[in-house]
Amino acid sequence: MIKETPVQRDFNLEDVKLARYYKALAHPARIAIMKLLAHRDTCICNDIVQELPLAQSTVSQHLKELKSAGLIQGNITPPSVKYCINQENWQTAKKLIEKFLQ
Repeated sequence: MIKETPVQRDFNLEDVKLARYYKALAHPARIAIMKLLAHRDTCICNDIVQELPLAQSTVSQHLKELKSAGLIQGNITPPSVKYCINQENWQTAKKLIEKFLQ
């Protein structure tokens, strides 16, 4: 769920969501993470670290940003968190992006 700020109240909810999705995708590492998750059912952070030239703490920060935007979700399976694409929000993001680009 997107937290609305006072400034965002003046804008269409779809535009606020679109901006949030674009912001979350505005880094090559996050694009790489989304591509990786698109080809797998789930991944733990360490799996992603193995694929990217980034430290674990940096990958965690990128996962946090994607999760905050609602593009991914994490399921706690001790001792780790399994990440996957939030399909509902990803479909919404794709529709909003397509609509914006038309």
